[in-house]
Amino acid sequence: MEIVLHVGAHSTDEDNLLKCLYKNKDALEAQGILIPEPSRYRPAIRETLQSLSGDQAPVETQEALLDSIIDHDHAERVVLGHESFFCVPGRSIHNSELYPGASFKAARLRNLFSKQDVRFCIGVRNPATFIPAIFERAKEPNFETFLDGADPMVLRWSELVNRIKTMVPDAPITVWSNEDTPLLWPHILQAMARTDDGFQFEGVNDFLGVIMGQGGLNRLNSYLKTHPPQSESQRQRITAAFLDKFASEAMEQEIDLPGWTDAYVDQLTELYDRDLDLLEKMPGITFLTP
Repeated sequence: MEIVLHVGAHSTDEDNLLKCLYKNKDALEAQGILIPEPSRYRPAIRETLQSLSGDQAPVETQEALLDSIIDHDHAERVVLGHESFFCVPGRSIHNSELYPGASFKAARLRNLFSKQDVRFCIGVRNPATFIPAIFERAKEPNFETFLDGADPMVLRWSELVNRIKTMVPDAPITVWSNEDTPLLWPHILQAMARTDDGFQFEGVNDFLGVIMGQGGLNRLNSYLKTHPPQSESQRQRITAAFLDKFASEAMEQEIDLPGWTDAYVDQLTELYDRDLDLLEKMPGITFLTP
């Protein structure tokens, strides 16, 4: 059995991936893919990890945890997700690293399911918008204290992914850019659940409604019904056109942080684009692109 762990990052899809998968849980279960309710596993995983103190979970502990999460003995895949599997938002930057404890936490999660295959999935986000978003969610009111001396210019997602890969070399990692998520949405769902070819997710466009509003989503669905795309690339071009028309304001983020000029934000974005190139070329990593 494979355990798929969607580990964030914070302020990316806001649990909408899990919501869409859960909406399709009956159809997915018919393919041996289980989508448990988060309330069944998030507290259980947290409590079990705390009791183990990093040690590999005994077989009986692993079996008891899985029994508390799922009701089937012959599932092929179980998808579990929590943006705070690694840490809470306020601890996501420290020692000039993104999620400094991620490799340790990834190893602990791997030890928790050592008798199963484990795969990690993570969406990354431009630090120019990621840092303001998590600062807003953190309980620390002072931005400099929140950064803890970290220079945003040196923060790299590729470094984080490499740390996880090094610590848990037998666990495949799937990565995508949050900025591409609206275009990649069906692809991300399929990559997480690894459904059979031709599986159609119910409510696959619901997430786009969050971005472009119900009016824009209704227009998109109507267009797709009368002009069915003949390929994935055509579907993405149609989606991009509707996002450009209906979601421009919703996708803009006002950044008001000390010293963060337009030029500073542009430089962060350029560094992020280079970082994505590194992730796409990183051996052993599945990087999803439009």
